[in-house]
Amino acid sequence: MSDQVCVGAIAGAYGVRGEVRLKSFCADPQAIADYGPLTDENGTAYTVTLIRPIKNGFVARLSGVATKEDADARKGVQLYAPRDRLPEAGEDEYYHADLIGLRVLDTGGTEIGTIRAVMDHGAGDLLEIQGPGLKNTVLLPFTRACVPTVDLAGGKVVADPPDGLF
Repeated sequence: MSDQVCVGAIAGAYGVRGEVRLKSFCADPQAIADYGPLTDENGTAYTVTLIRPIKNGFVARLSGVATKEDADARKGVQLYAPRDRLPEAGEDEYYHADLIGLRVLDTGGTEIGTIRAVMDHGAGDLLEIQGPGLKNTVLLPFTRACVPTVDLAGGKVVADPPDGLF
């Protein structure tokens, strides 16, 4: 699924008529319906119709989901769009999927580890870094001060972490 980008997830049923609670991971949350049909990990395609916004997402209707039981069975399913349907990332913008797996080097060129995940808890993105010399994963703020260089073509980022973080 390397040509696919996760754009949302089904959070469960909404009501009894087969609607779902849909979380959008798009910069413009409503744009999730524009990138369809969306597919799940198994390749099942869904046409998305947004009904109305709710807290933390939308009420949506998905093709092939007709009952509350159908919607409940899909809770937690991630939805993907082909990369070529998504807008190009702007300058200093990156898709999380492009960052995961990149090598992390310190400013002296020593490899620290690799990016395992990108998290956003509301105060800005954090890079979860794992590595052979690390007892646990480390969360590095994804700011220009802590990550001055992102080289997607070279498969690496250069990190200048705060003292004591690693």
